Amino acid sequence: MTGSDPDPDAFTYNGGIVEPGETQNIRYGISETYLGDPVRIPVTIVNGAESGPTVFLSAAAHGDELNGIEVVREVAQDWNHDDLRGTLVCLPVLNVPGFIAQERYLPIYDRDLNRSFPGRAGSTSAKRMADQIFRNFVEPCDVGLDFHTSTRGRTNMLHVRADMADPEVARLAKAFGSNVVISSEGPSGTLRREASDADIPTITIEMGEAHRFQREFIDRGLEGVASVLAEYGLESTASVKWPGWRTVIDDAKEKTWLRADAGGLVEMHHDRGSLVYEGDTICTITNPFKTDREPVDAPFTGLLVGILENPVVYPGNPLCHMVELSAKTRRALKRERARGEPVENPSPPPAGSASR
Repeated sequence: MTGSDPDPDAFTYNGGIVEPGETQNIRYGISETYLGDPVRIPVTIVNGAESGPTVFLSAAAHGDELNGIEVVREVAQDWNHDDLRGTLVCLPVLNVPGFIAQERYLPIYDRDLNRSFPGRAGSTSAKRMADQIFRNFVEPCDVGLDFHTSTRGRTNMLHVRADMADPEVARLAKAFGSNVVISSEGPSGTLRREASDADIPTITIEMGEAHRFQREFIDRGLEGVASVLAEYGLESTASVKWPGWRTVIDDAKEKTWLRADAGGLVEMHHDRGSLVYEGDTICTITNPFKTDREPVDAPFTGLLVGILENPVVYPGNPLCHMVELSAKTRRALKRERARGEPVENPSPPPAGSASR
């Protein structure tokens, strides 16, 4: 380093620099209100004293999705990073206007921030915000974890969404250690799709429901982060997690949303994460007098990744999200649940080798 040249291991963004061994909590302006006041997102940058990869952790691209906020906050503020090799870019609340209003979308602009990446300067308000976030805090990174929940009125078991056709994205998805991975490129404009297309492998983690903290999901999210940091060498004290069993689902072929064919009130007979068999009645739709009953049966044997929580539906409303499981995976799942602990993998991947 000569003169005023920055340290090559420093993290730089428009307006600031975080040197190795430093941590900064900043509020970064990405837009303005009607009164001209700044709209600022909270960002914590933890730059380890030793060089290594740069990982971003983001949450609340949809403002009412709260579980991921606590995952990112605890990693940034509660974990000991004395031995960190590399940099963590922690973005707990991307959609600040939505978070303040406790709404999914940008409330003033009625836009989905998670369909606006990588953004564009001089475009719509949502794309300008996305551009500021992407250029300053996503593009400098090597990999990314984007945390979500289901939309309101539904709930998801923890699972990962990732483009498993991309070897680097697949490595990251496996390192997170979820039982279920749903494979697809993802819609255009989503953070994971656009970051991965920019050679920053990124996955989405779906867990739980909107408008609340759910400790069991937060703890599982933290376990996944620790596993990823171990896989990429940022933390030497952590180890790569093997979940006991894993199924990778082709988004186009092996999953389905079951939808209501009648309006009414829904009696759900199974919880999220339940294994249901072909022909099992998942739920029943009834009228106010319970004189009409419309059973909804499983079209195949599989896992309920997501289910309805708001029990009122119109025809066409989604009821549950199912993924198909092979007989081998079903056996592993049942052994795990019978013992109350993760099943042993007959040939688990070696530590630090989640990509295998």
